[in-house]
Amino acid sequence: ITLQKWRVDVDCEGCLGLFYRSAPGVIVADADWPRNGDVVVGTEVSDMPGYVRLQNGYYLPIASDDGKITFLHEVSTTTHANNKQNKALGSETPLFRGGSQRGSIDATTTQLSDLKLELEKAVSSLSNDEAQAFNVRPAIHMDAMAFGMGMCCLQITFQATDMDESRFLFDQLAVMAPIMMALTASTPVLRGRIADTDARWGIISECVDDRRPAERGREGGPEPDPEVAGKGYRRLYKSRYDSISTYLFQGKTEENHMSNRILNMYNDIPVPIDEDKYEQLRNAGIDPLLSQHIAHIFVRDPLVIFEGAVEEVDDETQTEHFESIQSTNWQSVRWKPPPPRTGPNDPHIGWRTEFRSMEIQLTDFENAAFTTFITLLTRVILTFDLNLYIPLSRVDANMQRAHGRNAVVKGKFFFRRHMAPLEKGDDGFGETYSSMFSTSVNGGKKGDSKMTTLYSESNLAGMDSRRNGSGDSDSEMFEEGVSEKRRVAPNASGGAEENSYEEMTMAEIMTGKGDYFPGLIPLVYAYLDHIQCDSLTMERMTSYLDFIEKRATGQLITPATWIRNFIRDHEDYKFDSVVSDSIAYDLMVACKEIGEGKRACPEVLGNVEIKPISAGDAYVKKLDSKRVNNGYISSLLERYSARKTFGATQADEAVEYQI
Repeated sequence: ITLQKWRVDVDCEGCLGLFYRSAPGVIVADADWPRNGDVVVGTEVSDMPGYVRLQNGYYLPIASDDGKITFLHEVSTTTHANNKQNKALGSETPLFRGGSQRGSIDATTTQLSDLKLELEKAVSSLSNDEAQAFNVRPAIHMDAMAFGMGMCCLQITFQATDMDESRFLFDQLAVMAPIMMALTASTPVLRGRIADTDARWGIISECVDDRRPAERGREGGPEPDPEVAGKGYRRLYKSRYDSISTYLFQGKTEENHMSNRILNMYNDIPVPIDEDKYEQLRNAGIDPLLSQHIAHIFVRDPLVIFEGAVEEVDDETQTEHFESIQSTNWQSVRWKPPPPRTGPNDPHIGWRTEFRSMEIQLTDFENAAFTTFITLLTRVILTFDLNLYIPLSRVDANMQRAHGRNAVVKGKFFFRRHMAPLEKGDDGFGETYSSMFSTSVNGGKKGDSKMTTLYSESNLAGMDSRRNGSGDSDSEMFEEGVSEKRRVAPNASGGAEENSYEEMTMAEIMTGKGDYFPGLIPLVYAYLDHIQCDSLTMERMTSYLDFIEKRATGQLITPATWIRNFIRDHEDYKFDSVVSDSIAYDLMVACKEIGEGKRACPEVLGNVEIKPISAGDAYVKKLDSKRVNNGYISSLLERYSARKTFGATQADEAVEYQI
């Protein structure tokens, strides 16, 4: 089958475009039909002469029934001259198929579902090429990398105290990636059409997916090429822009149970690796999980190589060659080793973890709220020794679910039932387990928990007796109020993990479920209380957390839902999934005014008021670098030291300033 480009040009009075057909003579009235001047891609089929079958599974007539009016004009012989497999490049995002009534955003008629099923059956019977059947759906076709890489997002990089901490954060944030993507969804419009998805990730993934047919597990394609990674025939299960394929944390204890659990239980999806690189890393003393991660990156070729940075780079002192591979493997979380320092005055950059899944918001307030939340959550995870591990297959399932329309309210996501180190066993289910959070959630009442928890009265009493030199010497040892199990977290010993996670709504993940799962937002509040956050900062943190809670519970809508509603309520919208020029212009003006604080948007922001932003007085105060005298510096320090948090720090550790 040869794909061809056709230009729509209906040359007759009153005709502005051409309706799709599900079969000859059967018009799909509510479809996103092509207008005059649009270019469509499809192929002529022998058993339906006079029609072109498009990539979305619909048909268009080449001419009128009497042959007097030509509808489609061929503009090229093939879609891509150098694309021997006739693969549809770029993204094919599902098209939104709303009902014909305002307000019925989620309406999809049964007739349309039946039609799509029949189309899939019909097209499958037309071609033996399995790849062609994948194109059977009403879709928004984007055939260039720029459609994906031109999007905006909200990414945050955390510097860890050491390599182990950066690897542990990598794993925990990978679990949070789809959760935060659904919570920040803001991409419902693509190429002038309303999509049936709310997030950008899958679009970028498709737009940069350069795998060959054999790498996708399909037949055909070019001959093996020794100049290409894996000769172009190694099976690759994901695009180079996708969720992670392997966890990184190896565990800190001498026991090997946690590292084996991460390797063999949580890492439950295929991880293609460059075997030579893996062997080289293992021979150099690198542990299995990190060796696997690096060897997985090297299964692909770099996309970008700069002139003068190939043979000229000294691999003994520079990392450009590694970064050229690393920087074109876009995963939901990126682990970033320290760059080399070329001089003693160079800045020291440590081990970092980059969180990449969140979407950009309409206002600085929203961006600040989510940035602050995920930052605080990393502190919560480390300070409270939390464990978010679930199998990576469930993380991938969450990534798929996070793309759905209004997934933040309507979706469910796999999440760990018991985030704290487990007190007895690791089954996480039933009568044999008691969460360390249960006493707190139940108000600390006796009898609420059937088993002793870490902070139960008996354990605290036992801890006190051991501090005083009494008590059972065989009991679990505590050090400064932290049990052995917490000190090796998340390496708490245990058994099966089958029941350690379950499906939860976004509201449950953020605010809690039952007496075993406290919720992420209450944990953040607990951490702020733990560090004795000052009242001014606490007021701002509360506004952020209240906003996130309202979005998670559906009281406030995502930017994606707001954009979709704005378009559907616009007077020029024809309920055809098309965002016309007038709608697009008004939408951009509204977004700009909301971001600048000139337009209220309570459905997204609630009672949060965005202060007007103006560039007119943006640079009233310059960043002065003139030196000041010692007395002025001392007076500034005295005012700063009066702050509650600084004074508390001074009480713990004396700091001497010498000017």
